[in-house]
Amino acid sequence: MLERLERLSLIDHHCHGVLRRDLDRAEFESLLTEARAPGPLGGSLFDSQAGFALRRWCAPVLDLETHADPDDYLARRAELGADEVNRRFLEAAGLDALCVDTGYTPEPLTAPAELGGLAGARAHEIVRLERVAEDTAADGTDAARFADDVRTRLEARVRAGAVGAKSVAAYRAGLELAGERPSDLEVAAAAGRLLREEMPPRVADETLHRFLVWCAADLGLPVQFHVGYGDADADLRRGDPLLLTGLLRELAPTGTPVLLLHNYPYHRQAGYLAQVFPNVFVDAGLATHNLGHRAPALIAELLELAPFGKVLFSSDAYGLAEFYHLGALLFRRGLARLLRSGATEGAWTERDALRVAELAAAGNARRVYRL
Repeated sequence: MLERLERLSLIDHHCHGVLRRDLDRAEFESLLTEARAPGPLGGSLFDSQAGFALRRWCAPVLDLETHADPDDYLARRAELGADEVNRRFLEAAGLDALCVDTGYTPEPLTAPAELGGLAGARAHEIVRLERVAEDTAADGTDAARFADDVRTRLEARVRAGAVGAKSVAAYRAGLELAGERPSDLEVAAAAGRLLREEMPPRVADETLHRFLVWCAADLGLPVQFHVGYGDADADLRRGDPLLLTGLLRELAPTGTPVLLLHNYPYHRQAGYLAQVFPNVFVDAGLATHNLGHRAPALIAELLELAPFGKVLFSSDAYGLAEFYHLGALLFRRGLARLLRSGATEGAWTERDALRVAELAAAGNARRVYRL
């Protein structure tokens, strides 16, 4: 059974593009962490769970021995070149489809179609809601027209093929969003405040975050929320998904799927929400590859309360193609370990294990995003 579980094709329901250029050691290590500028005091980022997992599982994809020395690993990476490295790791991930967040591009990354070509998989766009609002403000509007202009832009992205939306309210205002749909007057007032800011605009207003979520819900889009673990811009105290309870209560009758992303260290809270709200789904993306050898414990804890069919796969890979492969491999192995141990102990049958594994791997993501 373990072998079958580890060969499951996955839908990566939240990921980002990868870099097309070669990287020196400092640049590479900076992408092994959520820190913006890792300092020298803590030593090498290769000496972390993510670094050790990368040397263990990614080195063979580059034709190196497991646990290759970091300098040897980086030399081989440079020898192959970014294009070949990206192709190898995206293919190795074994993906059936990708849902790509295109809203964070501090430098050029591969576009969804390019990622799909590298992976041999279908690729779809996830629209970052705050980016739509910020582009609307930057391109010229006024407070009275702002709401309609945002809706028009978002509708255009859906017509162009976007399959979901994402909110980064956790980074900006925190997740304690009121449940009620904001009134037109509230949105116009918040838009006026945004438009009076210095450019480029930055959405960090509770009313606007809530307005954007309701815009996505009105269009029938699944809505992703960044939860918990992230870079130093996030105030982790305000990233607890329980703060979304009021909004989740209001969204539940609409049937809008809500996808709680990452969740560490709030994964148990997220599992609870997936159990009690019929439209809430969860994943362990980003945390999976960062926890490395400890990823199975994370997956087991997420599944303590979350129904097995409410847990989806995402890598949240960004920048390094290695994270596509590593996220997929550690998810498969962590899920397989849990399901195999349960079947061995009689908690469920092997047939049950294979059925729920397929739901987590691809089945429910296919239904949520209508892929």
